[in-house]
Amino acid sequence: MLLRDLFIDFPLNFPSNIPDVEVTDIAIDSRVVKPGNLFIAMRGHDVDGHNYIQKAIDNGASAIIGDRELDGFSVPYLQLDNARHALTWLAAAFYHFPARKLTVIGVTGTDGKTTTSNILHKILIAAGIKAGMISTVNAVIGNEVLDTGFHVTTPDAHDVQRYLAKMVDAGLTHVVLETTSHGWSQHRVDACEFDVAVVTNITHEHMDEHGGYENYRAAKARLFSSLEWTREKPQGNPRLGVINFDDKKSFDFLDDFIKTNKVNYGLGEGANVRGVDMAYDPSGIKFAALSDAFRVDISSNLVGAYNVSNCLAALTAAVYGLGIDPQVAARGIVSLEGIPGRMERIDMGQNFTAIVDFAHTPNALKVTLEAGRTMTNKRVIAVFGSAGLRDKEKRRMMAETSAELADLTVLTAEDPRIESLDGILEEMAAGMRSRGGREGESFWRVPDRGEAIKFALRLAKEGDIVLSCGKGHEQSMCFGKTEYLWDDRTAMRAALADFLGTEGLQMPYLPSQDKSEEEWLKG
Repeated sequence: MLLRDLFIDFPLNFPSNIPDVEVTDIAIDSRVVKPGNLFIAMRGHDVDGHNYIQKAIDNGASAIIGDRELDGFSVPYLQLDNARHALTWLAAAFYHFPARKLTVIGVTGTDGKTTTSNILHKILIAAGIKAGMISTVNAVIGNEVLDTGFHVTTPDAHDVQRYLAKMVDAGLTHVVLETTSHGWSQHRVDACEFDVAVVTNITHEHMDEHGGYENYRAAKARLFSSLEWTREKPQGNPRLGVINFDDKKSFDFLDDFIKTNKVNYGLGEGANVRGVDMAYDPSGIKFAALSDAFRVDISSNLVGAYNVSNCLAALTAAVYGLGIDPQVAARGIVSLEGIPGRMERIDMGQNFTAIVDFAHTPNALKVTLEAGRTMTNKRVIAVFGSAGLRDKEKRRMMAETSAELADLTVLTAEDPRIESLDGILEEMAAGMRSRGGREGESFWRVPDRGEAIKFALRLAKEGDIVLSCGKGHEQSMCFGKTEYLWDDRTAMRAALADFLGTEGLQMPYLPSQDKSEEEWLKG
């Protein structure tokens, strides 16, 4: 494609003299640039892509786009107002605007968006719809499953558009797209032409990145305002917003904010689609979804009251946004066996329940511990940490939540990065103490995460439940500036094998196993 063709339908300011240069692909990392690629130099927290322009040219870049005033390069350089914002539209144009050929359902929220996206995808499949999915865990394109990265975030804009184009090429008609606040604030999904927008909840998270709850909420709300600029599609686009009646802090704002069609769901009296007659047990949940138009009984292999809400969100979007029969939606919900790293049981024959979950926010930890209570009449033991270089307030909040809802708590590492892990654990311990926690009796600090999981298993008695929270499906943990391969599920299996005295997996390596904090901070 010619570079100038990428600007034919470009909604932002751009220079009038676009050179006639051929572009073979788009890259944002100079190390992966191939001959003919357009290199887009973007500024990040730690790295400025403009510093790597010459390396991109050396690797064969045919043109460069950035947002700094630069010159003197051997290939054309275009300065735009915001290179990161431009990327999403340039990538969409490069792939011929694939979202305009798909019905796009966007899901956002602090907690539950991956689960809700997976439920929705299953409902679409049950309805005989050729649907794909892009989540923070993977991209599903027909029978192909692609990993979307080590750490949770919306994929970069050019990757999103590439996935959407592959879906169009595969003959798919619908896509469920999970979107994060970072994805919206960094404009990664602006060109995704959403038809249905779903929010699970908007609670405390990323306050350090967004500068407060209102800014965080505003980033999430861009999903709903995007419905207004979605182009008309031959297959139609309902422009429907689906919001959580029970999450009052976000509901009141979004109910007034949304200018398109809207519908709500929840457990509270007055919700448009309401969950009633809930029953919980260790193997799943049962409830009925009730509206003015239907009542349908729902069974799910997922556990906990919060997953009733996630099921309702998906069902409401499917029925009211896509016209799917409620009974078909119910079949889709029950077909979902589970989600990697979301309340995932690890059973190696022990006489207590061991679970790995992604809960890494105060609200997620709260509902996860509450779900644990529905699964046992014995003790709930929690293992979790809080990330370095991220929202510090939630360290105290999560510890306070565990002090109130768990019987025993083991505080440990979760991506300390270049912060002092001992310092993070002290902040969390202070939160435990503020709610009556007694160190050495109701909570412990075990810096190495593998040892922390082993320690929690040694605390467990018959019938107890051990919840390792915060990492879920993620495949790495950051110490210093290095990402070490880490999977909590592997770690739990290795710890259980050690506990049971059987052959099993080896505990993944972290530098906290054999290095002092001073050593791994230095790298």
